[in-house]
Amino acid sequence: MKKFVVFLILLAACGAAAYWYQQKQAAATQEAEQQSDKPRLILVERKTIDLRVSTTGKVVSNLDVEIKSKASGQITRLPFDVSDKITSGDLLCQLDPVDELRNVAQRQAQLQATRARLEQATQQLRIAQADVDTGTSTALAELDSAQVKYREIQGRLERTQDLYRKRVVSSEELDILRSDASAAERALTQARVRITELQNLPRTVELRKQDIILNKTEVTRAEIDMENVEQRLKETKIYAPMNGVITSRPVQIGQIIASGISNVGGGTTLMTLSDLSRLFIDASVDESDIGKIREKQKAVITADAFPGQRFTGEVVRVAAKGVTNSNVVTFEVKMEVGEAGLDILKPEMTANVEIQAERREDVLVLPNETIQYGKTGYYVLLANDDSTSGVRTKIEPGITDGLNTEVKSGLSEGDQVLIPSSIQSRWSRGEDNAGSSGGMSRGMRSAAYRLGSSGGRR
Repeated sequence: MKKFVVFLILLAACGAAAYWYQQKQAAATQEAEQQSDKPRLILVERKTIDLRVSTTGKVVSNLDVEIKSKASGQITRLPFDVSDKITSGDLLCQLDPVDELRNVAQRQAQLQATRARLEQATQQLRIAQADVDTGTSTALAELDSAQVKYREIQGRLERTQDLYRKRVVSSEELDILRSDASAAERALTQARVRITELQNLPRTVELRKQDIILNKTEVTRAEIDMENVEQRLKETKIYAPMNGVITSRPVQIGQIIASGISNVGGGTTLMTLSDLSRLFIDASVDESDIGKIREKQKAVITADAFPGQRFTGEVVRVAAKGVTNSNVVTFEVKMEVGEAGLDILKPEMTANVEIQAERREDVLVLPNETIQYGKTGYYVLLANDDSTSGVRTKIEPGITDGLNTEVKSGLSEGDQVLIPSSIQSRWSRGEDNAGSSGGMSRGMRSAAYRLGSSGGRR
């Protein structure tokens, strides 16, 4: 019986406590609602406001050079590895030169052969020129001799024929002279033919000269081939074209690589040499913000790899043409990283960037939630003396950072502006043809959109 009474007492106490807590919560809620119905006052103050454009990008080096070999062969030396610092002229890679040495020997033999042919053609020209000089004089002398002999024999033959008709000489003597006359005539004919043949000697000399020209051309070609193979031999050693850091090296000692100039695939990439003396951020900015970006604007750069650290940057290039991706147009903006970030940031890191598009110091500032937009433009509710209602006051906004907006005109420092819980304006009363308080909500959203997207009127 006693336990039952105790149980009833405890049950009554729990019920009373629950009722008290419920009544307390209801009173607190009612008080909060009453407090929320009271308008809040915002003081117009002078502050510094920054118009910033936030975006993300990646860190890139000043210059990336893919190192390839003009020669083909097997790698025998790779003195450097990834992340090593390189000075211009350092030996980066050496190939086995055996194939190139063989090519040099082959081209050397070809060069010697062409030079020998040139010398042979030169000697043949000299012989042809000598034949022209000596052959002409000899042929002319032979012609003169044949003509004299022919006339002499012809005279003797005529006299012998007269004597034969007079029966002074025998027929045998006449036949001998006739035979000598025929021989002299043949000798004269041969001398004349020889003179005719001499007319071809200058042509032969000209042909020998052309042979020399052709052989000189072959020698020049062989010398160029020789220079090429000697250059290929030198190119079995690849040297650094600039100062930098090796950022990739996909090859190993013993690997056979393809030439970068004779291979249709572009050859084998030995390594990538990057100039890290300057670093840049390549970022994409939406077309709605690109109008705010200009060269030489300052930027604040952060990276997830270094939390809490902030690096400076400066806009150095704004793309003249946008890129469309999934119906979204963006523009590339390139920013140079300040000196403090050169030894810390690394290429391909993701970077968060805030570009300071504009900065205004010591200007009147209001929170964006106090500014509304209607048919007459931007306005605020300037507080009355009793601070319970406001007077619509037209203002001229300036730049905005997304939370606060510069006020160029319409207000003074120290003025109080209302942020009412329920908007009392001509919009809510239908005087601006906006209907009910829902119309004012659209006006507030419109003001926020205009300020946020355009940065305020300038």
